[in-house]
Amino acid sequence: MGAPFEGERRVFFGLQSVANSRNVQCSVKGPCKEMQLTALTSVDAVIASVDPALPALIAGPTASGKSALALALAETQGGVIVNADASQVYDCWRVISARPSIEEEARAKHMLYGHISAHQAYSVGHWLREVGDILCQGLRPIIVGGTGLYFGALTQGLADIPTTPDAVRAAGNEMSREDLIAQLDPLTSARLDLNNPMRVKRAWEVLTATGRGLADWQENTPPPMLPLTACTAIAVDAEKDWLNSRIIKRFDQMLDQGALDEIAAVRPTYDPTLPAHRAIGVPELVAYLDGRTDLEAARESAIIATRRYAKRQRTWLRKNTLNWLHYRPV
Repeated sequence: MGAPFEGERRVFFGLQSVANSRNVQCSVKGPCKEMQLTALTSVDAVIASVDPALPALIAGPTASGKSALALALAETQGGVIVNADASQVYDCWRVISARPSIEEEARAKHMLYGHISAHQAYSVGHWLREVGDILCQGLRPIIVGGTGLYFGALTQGLADIPTTPDAVRAAGNEMSREDLIAQLDPLTSARLDLNNPMRVKRAWEVLTATGRGLADWQENTPPPMLPLTACTAIAVDAEKDWLNSRIIKRFDQMLDQGALDEIAAVRPTYDPTLPAHRAIGVPELVAYLDGRTDLEAARESAIIATRRYAKRQRTWLRKNTLNWLHYRPV
């Protein structure tokens, strides 16, 4: 990715000033504040704890009700709901990615949902630039999603790594995760979630394209665009059994709401190497549409994949949201 936010203005929420330098980042600053660590158990309690003058972050595992919380917050306090889910940016998926419905989108302004083609390159750097544009407009964002990488980049900073050449990306697509891991530098391997194939592939691409390990790039990360001291950060702390039950119910709702028709419409151009086409539920239902499995087996595979993803999300939340406001839905 190129140098982010070139020529844009530096923004302090509610107060904008033109930066003198050419290469700047839109950022938000605010007073340091202590976060309540006791988990709240109602939407009303969460809303009462949120400062309406500050941006809000809502991170949580899939199917935990975070989008409903964001909508309640927007309707009560005002603000624009900004997507922080890597699958929900794609225009081909509304049902299978659990994007807000058309009716929900009509109740509050939503941004960065369904605005990217499946064949268009899109990374955390692209997302961060778009969030920067929103902050530069002076809008109060309510940023909600389950992609921890997005929240980390936003609140901790993002290394300015050059764009990966198509040839390198294509070569990585042909390699197994084990082969990719074997070629990583030791420091990156020690820090990386080696069970996450997309993270592994990205780390291999960075090392191959730049000659520097991902961990080395991250050591030179610029200041964050939105530090935690300048917002209210909310972690949805969903209990495992409660969440697993909701995952099953939601996937069955997806099937009832037309997930198979949605995927069938994309099947002629389906490419399993595209990030958009690796969204959970898509490969499993493609296998059913191709006659390689029956619907019940595809359903079970998708539910298992969703549970595993939720487990990774909950692990990220435990490690990265200690000082966030915690909401435990019941």
